[in-house]
Amino acid sequence: METSTEGGAAAPAGTEPAETTTRAGSVAESAVPAAGATTPGTTPAPVIPAQAPAPAPAPAAAPAASRRAPARPTSLSPSRAGDFMQCPLLYRFRVIDRLPEKPSPAATRGTLVHAVLERLFDAPAAERTAPRARSLVPGQWDRLLKNRPELAELFADDEDGSRLAGWLEEAGQLVERWFALEDPTRLEPVEREMFVQTRLESGLTLRGIIDRVDVAPTGEVRIVDYKTGKAPRPEYAEGALFQMKFYALVIWRLKKVVPRRLQLVYLGSGDVVTYDPVIEDLQGVERKLLALWEAIRTATETGDWRPRPTKLCGWCDHQEFCPEFDGTPPPYPLPLALPFGAAGSEEDTQGRMGPQ
Repeated sequence: METSTEGGAAAPAGTEPAETTTRAGSVAESAVPAAGATTPGTTPAPVIPAQAPAPAPAPAAAPAASRRAPARPTSLSPSRAGDFMQCPLLYRFRVIDRLPEKPSPAATRGTLVHAVLERLFDAPAAERTAPRARSLVPGQWDRLLKNRPELAELFADDEDGSRLAGWLEEAGQLVERWFALEDPTRLEPVEREMFVQTRLESGLTLRGIIDRVDVAPTGEVRIVDYKTGKAPRPEYAEGALFQMKFYALVIWRLKKVVPRRLQLVYLGSGDVVTYDPVIEDLQGVERKLLALWEAIRTATETGDWRPRPTKLCGWCDHQEFCPEFDGTPPPYPLPLALPFGAAGSEEDTQGRMGPQ
């Protein structure tokens, strides 16, 4: 899922084939048949075994006095790769210093909408309607609050509850818009919120959470990711596609199958963007990730983490520690003489799929 607002992350430059976009108003028809659908004389051939759903989102970072100890990087996810490409210093603050960040209404709404869309598939196909989906919003919000009590701070000053009610209504509208883009009565996902992890031959561990995996009766795989924001302009679309190619690379390395289609569903604007990868795409992404990891390795060993100013800096929680805002980073918490990477760590796994 990677719902940590990766929209600002830009992938390394590169020429990519054009994407196709479907506008709201009609259900997006994919070249990949609906997962679980059957035709006479055929038997579904799932490529990816069913897994238990990923655990509920972990609580936000604790205050400085109780947050986890600093650590050296041991793996890459799409979010953290995006952080480094956006701003190496931001990556350091999040991965090494593990500085706390305040929850935002937009990111939290995205988490809520993802939870609703995941739970909707628990119902029989005929019951997956827009009214039913909207009815799940309050209960999933209560569940999210139970797992992450700090989210109550978002509406601490909302004495009459009007802000919360409006926020929940916005989440419900995003959920309802999805029905103009996809028809859940024709879908039977093989996986929802699937945690995947693999270790490349180079030793780099890749990990992430995929919103939805569909498998056609012919065995073709489609990876789907929900976005609660608006679709970016074409010149900025590569960041989101980079995330999807990252997932495709992991599936390819784990299962020796190149996904037939990558699909981004933008609920904020009512767009569906699709991309059909080939092996050369995934090999190119792997090369980019290895180069990125080498840059992270160098920064970790030297302690040289430089800010990269962009328009996104205005949204950063760490301005008080950033030299671009006349701040001073915390003392570097890692001894620079230690070798990079820790063999035998809990993330040093040779490839697995399932809950974290």
